[in-house]
Amino acid sequence: MTTIESAGGISGAGAGIFDREHTVAKAGFNRWLVPPAALCIHLCIGMAYGFSVFWLPLSRAIGLTAPKACPDISLWQELFTTTCDWKVASLGWMYTLFFVLLGVSAAIWGGWLERAGPRKAGAVAACCWGGGLLIGAFGVYVHQLWIMWLGCGVIGGVGLGLGYISPVSTLVKWFPDRRGMATGMAIMGFGGGAMIGAPLANLLINYFKTPNSVGVWETFVAMGVIYFVFMMIGAFAYRVIPVGWQPEGWTPPSEKKSMITEHHVHLDNAHKTPQFWLIWWVLCLNVSAGIGVIGMASPMLQEIFAGKLIGLPDVSFSQLSTEQKTVIAGIAAGFAGLLSLFNIAGRFFWASLSDYMGRKNTYYTFFILGIALYALAPTFAAMGSKLLFVVGFGIILSMYGGGFATVPAYLADMFGTQFVGAIHGRLLTAWSTAGIIGPVVVNYIREFQLAAGVPRDQLYNTTMYILCAMLIAGLICNYLIKPVDPKWNMSHEEVARLQAASAKSEASIQHGSFGIGRGGLDGKAALFWAFVGVPLAWGVWKTLESAVKIF
Repeated sequence: MTTIESAGGISGAGAGIFDREHTVAKAGFNRWLVPPAALCIHLCIGMAYGFSVFWLPLSRAIGLTAPKACPDISLWQELFTTTCDWKVASLGWMYTLFFVLLGVSAAIWGGWLERAGPRKAGAVAACCWGGGLLIGAFGVYVHQLWIMWLGCGVIGGVGLGLGYISPVSTLVKWFPDRRGMATGMAIMGFGGGAMIGAPLANLLINYFKTPNSVGVWETFVAMGVIYFVFMMIGAFAYRVIPVGWQPEGWTPPSEKKSMITEHHVHLDNAHKTPQFWLIWWVLCLNVSAGIGVIGMASPMLQEIFAGKLIGLPDVSFSQLSTEQKTVIAGIAAGFAGLLSLFNIAGRFFWASLSDYMGRKNTYYTFFILGIALYALAPTFAAMGSKLLFVVGFGIILSMYGGGFATVPAYLADMFGTQFVGAIHGRLLTAWSTAGIIGPVVVNYIREFQLAAGVPRDQLYNTTMYILCAMLIAGLICNYLIKPVDPKWNMSHEEVARLQAASAKSEASIQHGSFGIGRGGLDGKAALFWAFVGVPLAWGVWKTLESAVKIF
């Protein structure tokens, strides 16, 4: 049997423990150990979605029982004040920092990741995300907003970017027979991170709070350490394929598919093609529509259904008492959690389905079904049907998550697998852009409608139609995507030189399974899946526990 060393010319001898060469899989390795390694990282960084759990406690970090407000304070003054509590709106800028830095860092260091390998990138992500939380904890302790922004938002945001893209290229190469499913398994973790992190944060805040502390900085420290350990476990579990490896018994399909290339486009050329920018807009428009809803999910349900949520169908939001508003706020939190559950499920479901439907058809489904559901949302609200409203937005959020999980495979289909991780990193600037567009559209239109005297249960009708228009534009972009012009394809010699950079000669490259088959759920894989599955199951249970109150 051909050995890995003779096939790829690469061995771990002389390589540092974090170097790519040290992570090349050996005979007997089970490829099903790679997805849970990716989940170790994504379930940690996915807490970025659940950071709002800290806003209310932080808004009374000085006042403790009630915010010590300074009404005329500017955002610039808030960055440095030690005597006034921070406004929730100011704390909310953390989301912008998270997703802008995620996209920017993924774009800047995506090429480095391809050279350095997923282990080194995962370890750096663990240091940035875990370390960022520790710096953020210090910022909370000394009550300096700029330090918290620097730690959690900037340094943590870099960790988000590197952690998010670290498994993409690796998984696509480990599962050439199931690209969509493989990336869906990993990226679903980012959608599910908040389901674990938010209730965990609540438990820790309640454990650490004292008469002199709201318990947030202590929670940041604890979660920073926990996340660092989990992410390092994931980083060390990563393995990359030997050069020339393919699953045992699998050969590339003989039937040529026009939308799946057999060639590779260099990272330096991908962004010069119209296909890159069309997919960029496809992702941006799909995400813009979904992310705006995520940010306003809780107030949207409260304002539209108001008294209907507690058995008072004739009571509007403005007529509710303070106690009743507190009750429906808890119910709305269950709605936000349920949307997170649809988000994570959609990442695996739609990405796996795309292996059979094709990536372009999957995005057609996202846009056509999304347009219909956004257009019908005002009707569901007018009918007073909580079930149709919740299910409709659940499907929308499943496609939001599915869009993230399917796009790496779409890129691999268009540009090949050689640079897919780095190309994906550059594409994530679409997410950064969407993180600004989506919330701005939803929030500012709501404020405009409210100022115009529109009833609260109709505040979002115009927004839904604008989101429909976004999806129509995305549908057109998806239609325009065609195979990449052959002039951008790398030659076989160029690819061979890259893949055999450390081999004795290009002619030494052979293809085969090298003792690494398709893998399966053996004892080691089952234990690793349980390691990430048990916390995820706990998060799902906590989400369903609160979501059931909606009905």
